[in-house]
Amino acid sequence: MAREELTRLTGTGNGECNQNDCPNVYRTASGSIIVQGDVSAAFQPPAGEGLVEIPEAVLREAFRALGW
Repeated sequence: MAREELTRLTGTGNGECNQNDCPNVYRTASGSIIVQGDVSAAFQPPAGEGLVEIPEAVLREAFRALGW
């Protein structure tokens, strides 16, 4: 899936973390959520999964964008 196929719910830049545009929350065409952000080492997730850190303000912005 390409980033262009996603609906951005947060952020104002181009979605590149190295350009101070992270974390971001996206919605897929099927309605699932994709999160882009700094990798967290809080614990080791199961194979095939990862952890990212998301500030509360970013989640609130995504919820507002979804009308929740």
